[in-house]
Amino acid sequence: MRDDCMCIEKQAPGANPQPHAAGAATAKGAELYYHVYGPDVSPGGFVALEKEWNPLLKRSHFDNFFSTHEWQTTWWENLGAGDLWIVAFRRSDTDALVGIAALYLVTLDSGPDAGKRQLNLVGCIEVSDYLDLIIEQGWEHAVYTHLLHWLHSADAPQWDIFDLCNLPEVSATYRDLAALYADSGLEVEVFQEDTAPQFVLPRRFEDYLQNQVDKKQRHEIRRKQRRAEREATIGLMLVGKQHVLEAEVDDFVVLQRASREDKAEFMTPEMRRFFLSVARRTLDMGVLRLFFLTINGEKAATMYAFEYNRRLWLYNSGYDPHAYAQLSPGWVMLAYVIEYAIAAGCSVFDFMQGNEEYKYRFGAEDYKVMRVVVRRPA
Repeated sequence: MRDDCMCIEKQAPGANPQPHAAGAATAKGAELYYHVYGPDVSPGGFVALEKEWNPLLKRSHFDNFFSTHEWQTTWWENLGAGDLWIVAFRRSDTDALVGIAALYLVTLDSGPDAGKRQLNLVGCIEVSDYLDLIIEQGWEHAVYTHLLHWLHSADAPQWDIFDLCNLPEVSATYRDLAALYADSGLEVEVFQEDTAPQFVLPRRFEDYLQNQVDKKQRHEIRRKQRRAEREATIGLMLVGKQHVLEAEVDDFVVLQRASREDKAEFMTPEMRRFFLSVARRTLDMGVLRLFFLTINGEKAATMYAFEYNRRLWLYNSGYDPHAYAQLSPGWVMLAYVIEYAIAAGCSVFDFMQGNEEYKYRFGAEDYKVMRVVVRRPA
């Protein structure tokens, strides 16, 4: 158990909800009913809910790119394991969809919980920077309650741990769901998992430099840009449908792997296939922003990002530390991409998870990423 966690362990005898319509796929309640799309149901939840998925996300408290139907299905197709369980929550009076819990069940094969059955959010953990239950604003408590009913019902699979990772700071899940589930007799652990530095974008790049970075950093950004532009021919390339996408992703991978040893270890053949699949889906969505900084016509740095919901989501990056090092291609590119985001009308520049120093030098501030781990009492 982590030293920095808030642990909630309350026993409330008799408080566990009784199963709704045991053995059935649908259970009715006072406000909502839920429908379960288990691993043996056809069509599955991703297919059945496709048209309603993103519209519900837009009615939620945080329209999160990693909760879109496109991201969730691409992640599942490439990296998913175990059994997929999607629970849809609808209003009893109108049948309107107000909640989705996209989960998968695995048996842990290592660590202190080896052999236990764990429910995870689809996308959990490594490559989806923010995740959450998808709930229409105002319906959070009702969905948390009915999800708890399902977890205790005969409709749910046997589980020992329910892991809700990568919850954004704005989420109610790590506050309200955690308290509700602890009151029901479950053991609940809440802790900060990571930080995702970000900053609000002004309307002008000069305002950003003047007001959101310190004087020394402002001087460095300008100096490095001017030197690069003075000593070489500089270009910013944005990959579009006119390009051969697989070749561009391969160029990204080369630069990403060259930048640091840990990045090279991360970019396995499986992960490269995933990045290509994501690029294809997000290019079709119109949100892929795969940038290259060119120096004298050569690709020297890259950023793999998404432009979604007026936010620039910087997902991954890389540069060749041995080529044009004197021109600081990483810094120069980041400044250009921030300038692009402002011109595109984005309101937030999100570096996402990781507390690397350079993010703060460009004016970012910490944003909490939380985690809730729910356990059945031993």
